[in-house]
Amino acid sequence: MRRSPIQSKTSSNGRGGSKQTPRSSFANLKLADGRIIKFPAVMGVLNVTPDSFSDGGKYLDADRAVEHALAMEAAGADVIDVGGESTRPIGAVEIPVEVELARVTPVLARLGKLLRVPISIDTRRAEVARVALESGAAIINDITSLAHDPEMAPLAARSKCAVVLMHMRGGPADHIKFAHYRDVVREVVEYLDARARFAVDAGVARSRITVDPGLGFAKTAQHNLKLLAALPDLCALGYPVLVGASRKTFVARIAGAVANGAGERALEFGTAAANALSIAAGASIVRVHDVGAAVAAVRMAAAMSGRDHRFRRNA
Repeated sequence: MRRSPIQSKTSSNGRGGSKQTPRSSFANLKLADGRIIKFPAVMGVLNVTPDSFSDGGKYLDADRAVEHALAMEAAGADVIDVGGESTRPIGAVEIPVEVELARVTPVLARLGKLLRVPISIDTRRAEVARVALESGAAIINDITSLAHDPEMAPLAARSKCAVVLMHMRGGPADHIKFAHYRDVVREVVEYLDARARFAVDAGVARSRITVDPGLGFAKTAQHNLKLLAALPDLCALGYPVLVGASRKTFVARIAGAVANGAGERALEFGTAAANALSIAAGASIVRVHDVGAAVAAVRMAAAMSGRDHRFRRNA
């Protein structure tokens, strides 16, 4: 019987064997257009929605969305992740593909001409991903790990784009109901291992796969904390790991943003701490709303953990 990824701390090499993968072995992600995302990296969130949990409605207007994307790039974001469907834990409503396209298409068309950094499209629908790729996007960030739409994996393979595969149970409107596990770390790691294998079998290059434990998606606060503590197990799968702790409810509660009225400041500091510790534990990308704070936290964590090669060259 094949040992689980957690037991073996190894990853498949694609030839039936396995090899040890140091947690800090990922220096960069080379995209199909030749651009390189150097790790550790910061992915800036651009929610083009009226109902996302943190900034719903702020950037539904295309002009404001483009302005915010450019501001995040200027603040140091390495990638801009554009999404048109809310997946907040409570109250999210599934929308028709036409609505999602209407939200993101005008923004993507403009950003493809303006941004220097790569664009990621946060969608589970191949039609939306196709439009984004035609507008210059280089990454598909799919919360269903290419499982929702049967056309998504073939599209990713044909386009040679990078993909982010996330763990989630249920759908955008009901995933919190499925937050039940015997061993959340083992189950998440095994799921991501299986979905990465699926992607490779579908023709997606192994070197273009990133995995995401899906904090807050069918997870309680305790599940999120266990997954953050087990980041080395996720890194041992052999893929770069993306962490999206930014502004999530469990961060707000732990940091005191809810209890003591500290609000935005506590939430920003709590998120920065989660980002820094995630990078120190081996994560390659953090997905964030507050890019400036994240860039500072990531640079410091990378320098202290010996992962910032640019810093060491310039020191």
